[in-house]
Amino acid sequence: MYVVIGGGGKVGRYIAVDLISDGHDVTIVEQVEDRCEELLRDHDLLVIHGDACDVRYLEQARLERADVFVATTHDDDDNFVSCQLALTSFGVPRAISRVNSPRNEEIFKRMGIDAVSTTSLISRLIREEMTVGELIHLTTLRGGKANLVEVDVPFDAPPATKNLTEMDLPQESVIVCIFRDDGETVIPFGGTTLDPGDQVIALTTPELEEDLRAAILEGRRE
Repeated sequence: MYVVIGGGGKVGRYIAVDLISDGHDVTIVEQVEDRCEELLRDHDLLVIHGDACDVRYLEQARLERADVFVATTHDDDDNFVSCQLALTSFGVPRAISRVNSPRNEEIFKRMGIDAVSTTSLISRLIREEMTVGELIHLTTLRGGKANLVEVDVPFDAPPATKNLTEMDLPQESVIVCIFRDDGETVIPFGGTTLDPGDQVIALTTPELEEDLRAAILEGRRE
């Protein structure tokens, strides 16, 4: 399978490494030059320095040959545009996008884009050719009353002052794993602290989702 990924940050890098280990061909289109150099140095894949919202760079990636296009940036608008280009201009059979704001998921779905919000689930969607509906069915707990939530700690956030035990998380919530900006995956315990740039994957009820997000971000302050 040939997969083109728009965005070479920690999300795109994680997906690329996961797919390459399964024998798939991967190309990443990334705007940040230093990040491109890091990807080329550490991984055996094609990296194109450019904007995935620009047709020129998607042409360089031979997107018309791709089986799947994946948008992984922090910007939902950019992800939406690049996925639309993949579907309409290059005829890619499938577009999958990271959606950072839950409010945007419905818009993506209406345009035929598979919208997901956690890194590992994107990889699973590609490898197993699952639909988003099937994936939700597999990851739903307690009769649909639990959600997987993704919370990004800003890169300019201050250093952590509390560990997970000291944070005021909602009672029916648990932090499942943490993706570090350097590519490390952390299975947390009580003494774990959250660093700037961390992507936090947590489980909670729909009613407590916003409380959980607030607790993760506010819990880093005195």
